[in-house]
Amino acid sequence: MIDDLIKKTDEGCPQGGFLSPLLSNIMLDELDKELEKRNHKFCRYADDNQIYVRSRKAAERVMKSLTAFIEKKLKLKVNTTKSAVGRPWRRKFLGFSFYRTKDEVRVRVHPKSIKKIKAKIKELTSRSKPWTMKYRFKKLKQTITGWVSYYKIADMKSKMRDLDQWTRRRIRMCYWKRWKKVKTRFRMLRKLGIKKPKAWEYANTRKVYWRISNSQILARTFTNQLLKKLGYFSFTERYA
Repeated sequence: MIDDLIKKTDEGCPQGGFLSPLLSNIMLDELDKELEKRNHKFCRYADDNQIYVRSRKAAERVMKSLTAFIEKKLKLKVNTTKSAVGRPWRRKFLGFSFYRTKDEVRVRVHPKSIKKIKAKIKELTSRSKPWTMKYRFKKLKQTITGWVSYYKIADMKSKMRDLDQWTRRRIRMCYWKRWKKVKTRFRMLRKLGIKKPKAWEYANTRKVYWRISNSQILARTFTNQLLKKLGYFSFTERYA
């Protein structure tokens, strides 16, 4: 409604708000009942739905009949670009995916979800941002806590270690960037226990920030224990 006048729009409800899943549940309740009547195994959140059948042929048949049901009976449009037939472990659902072991199928985090959290961490540890380390650690903790809490049902122990290793390297890079001057770098390296000749050598290095952040000298000084003391709340710690 615009200026007390009802106007037709082709755009749906904006995603991310509370109204989107509510309206989806109302509109798609009839679809749920239809799937139950057909004895299909399915999982739906808002308008995101996966239906599980035994073969590709059956999947193609179900997809065709349900598309007709949704568009003709419910008068809704199916997004064909996002709808497809595929193996569960090759599809993404609410950020999750599946993988097969010898005896069972288990839940994992989809690679795109890993890519997304890394993009967020990269933003929070961007060396171009004028943020204090205290603020960065605060935002990192909030982000990591929320992300791990959501994906905790997935098997991701090794992923947590990889993300921690990568994030710690990003943090070391931030500190190195803050120590802009040679004298500052020398003084801080000495303070962290590096002997004078080595501290002076590294303080004068011309290596780029990202490369120096993975150096042995920073790994020895900015240990996992020290980073935790400084304020880093790890993925592994939250996942445990």
